[in-house]
Amino acid sequence: MPGREDMPSTLRRSPDKAQRTWEKTHDSAVQTYGEGERSHRTAFAAVKHEFEKVGDHWEPKGRKGPSDAQAAGGGPERRAPTAGGVDANASKDHLMSVARKLDVPGRSSMTKPELVKAIEKANDRATRKARGD
Repeated sequence: MPGREDMPSTLRRSPDKAQRTWEKTHDSAVQTYGEGERSHRTAFAAVKHEFEKVGDHWEPKGRKGPSDAQAAGGGPERRAPTAGGVDANASKDHLMSVARKLDVPGRSSMTKPELVKAIEKANDRATRKARGD
């Protein structure tokens, strides 16, 4: 099925469960909506409910559920910015530990929204580096 072939590199570097979640959801969405952006968004939404992006891969979250405002109230008619896989609904302590793991400079004086943005930027940098961009 197309899910395995279309799987983003960040998921290929992630746990098997994240890969299976992406693949099954993507393939089901392709049958419902056809191949394309909507199928990819649907698959990422399923992954984000159980995993968060840390650096260049996805790791299990401590709890299941929406990771940001878009995931919490989503739908095609409501467009809110996403946090790029960062679990913006996590506690500040959790975000601080992710920022520490990614060696985000200045993290100790950041607010929760600043941590989310800084982690998102660090994740993007790690992904570009892993892809060789």
